[in-house]
Amino acid sequence: MSDASADDPVTAIRNIGPAQAKLLARAGITTATALRDMGADAAYAAMLATGTRPHFIMYYILHMGLQGRPWNDCKGAEKDALRTKFDALKADHTADSDDEMERFLNQIGVGLRR
Repeated sequence: MSDASADDPVTAIRNIGPAQAKLLARAGITTATALRDMGADAAYAAMLATGTRPHFIMYYILHMGLQGRPWNDCKGAEKDALRTKFDALKADHTADSDDEMERFLNQIGVGLRR
């Protein structure tokens, strides 16, 4: 559904069901227009930042849905390229989380001594 109005729910986008809509809403993304404007990478990064557990299929479902394609249409080199992007997003999120944890551990006196 590429002609969604500005207030259409994210579920107006192909492949986005209630479970993923809840995770998107937790990240502040509640409309199809907002999701399209952000793009899959920024939306997925926002989801990770709010505690969503990394999951590759969920990531490429966003990409396929924003292209109006079935979720299982992702194959071959395209899937490999998306995996590389997913791994980078996940690593960025993990690094941020590790930094926060390290700061906290240092505050309470049990972190790494430098």
